[in-house]
Amino acid sequence: MKPLFDLHTHTIASGHAYSSLKENIEAAAERGLTALGISDHAPAMPGTCHSFHFGNYKVIRESLLGIRIVKGIEANILDFDGSLDVGEDVLGKLEYAIASLHPPCIPFGTMEQNTRALIGAMANPYVKIIGHPDDDRYPLDYEEVVLAAQREKVALEVNNSSFCPGSGRQNGGKNARTMLQYCRRFNVPVVLGSDAHIWYDVGEMGRCRALLREMDFPPELVLNYSPEGLDFILKRNDGGAALPVSGGVSAGEA
Repeated sequence: MKPLFDLHTHTIASGHAYSSLKENIEAAAERGLTALGISDHAPAMPGTCHSFHFGNYKVIRESLLGIRIVKGIEANILDFDGSLDVGEDVLGKLEYAIASLHPPCIPFGTMEQNTRALIGAMANPYVKIIGHPDDDRYPLDYEEVVLAAQREKVALEVNNSSFCPGSGRQNGGKNARTMLQYCRRFNVPVVLGSDAHIWYDVGEMGRCRALLREMDFPPELVLNYSPEGLDFILKRNDGGAALPVSGGVSAGEA
């Protein structure tokens, strides 16, 4: 199956990305995507933009070149309680937030600390996605993370960039496999993200898809494969759209 959308992309506004929004939209159109998310780094990331950048998304049309433009942010988790570097004054104007652990913004913690940080971030109603939870530098209790995602209706990301040669993240493939095993067990959906920092990586999810095929992961648990998957992510604040799957194991049944 082919991904319909990519919600994890960066423009030159992120400081260490190298393409314009226009270039990313054109790349999304060439890939045949139906929706493209803008998720530039939030202000705590060195070199990124001021919060004013996100407040002015209103100038961007809702659709360009036949692509729905979804306006978001990649927020930085700042402490082991899951606090973010942007508040409701910014998040309330956006359609979604990815919450991620980044070394410039939070030190490496213990498994318990890192897990608590992600679960705390999931409790924020504006957080729709947990970004790249696959880095050995931030060890996680994946069963606890997946159960929290099930409870909070937050999507866990399978990040294509984590599997690329030269990625700063460590053992992304191993950790993604562990996470996906729990997602399959508990019927928890995932979202694929390119984490593109240049136009030609927009919509590039080949490594993610190869891993899913290798694991025979249920396609109905991959949100990118249906329009309803995008609704599931974006409508979390409205009580969440129904996920069009059945079966699986709940926390109480495990």
